[in-house]
Amino acid sequence: MLGRLNHVAIAVPDLASATALYRDTLGAKVSAPQALPDHGVTVVFIELDNTKVELLEPLGAASPIAGFLAKNPDGGMHHVCYEVGDIVEARDRLKASGARVLGDGEPKIGAHGKPVLFLHPKDFSGTLVELEQV
Repeated sequence: MLGRLNHVAIAVPDLASATALYRDTLGAKVSAPQALPDHGVTVVFIELDNTKVELLEPLGAASPIAGFLAKNPDGGMHHVCYEVGDIVEARDRLKASGARVLGDGEPKIGAHGKPVLFLHPKDFSGTLVELEQV
C-alpha cells in the first residue's frame, strides 16, 4: 500500500526565518511560500534529491499548527507523508483494520494539488501520518 516517502514536515514558529536558515545556511533549494487556508497553514518545501522537507507555519489562530507550537515553542517534526496509489482504497483498508482517519475522513486537496488524509498519531507509534495520492 505505501509508496515512497513524500516529505517530512517540520512545524516552525517563523517561516521566513526557517526558510532563510535552510536556503542561506544549508544551501537548500526552497519553494515560495504557499498559503493553504483549508489546512490552516502556510508552507514551503525544501527540495532534496530523494524527498522533500515541508516547513509549516500556522495560518490563523485556529490552525492545528498553532496548538502544536504552543506545546513545542521552538517547533519540531510534525508529520511524515507517504505516497499511496489510491487514497480512498488506502483509507478504507486502514479503517477496516482499526486505524483512525482524522477530520471527516474525506480526502482534502493538499499542497501538491493532490488528495491527502491524516491518520491519528496514537495509531502509528505517536507519529502523525499523512497519505498523499500520487
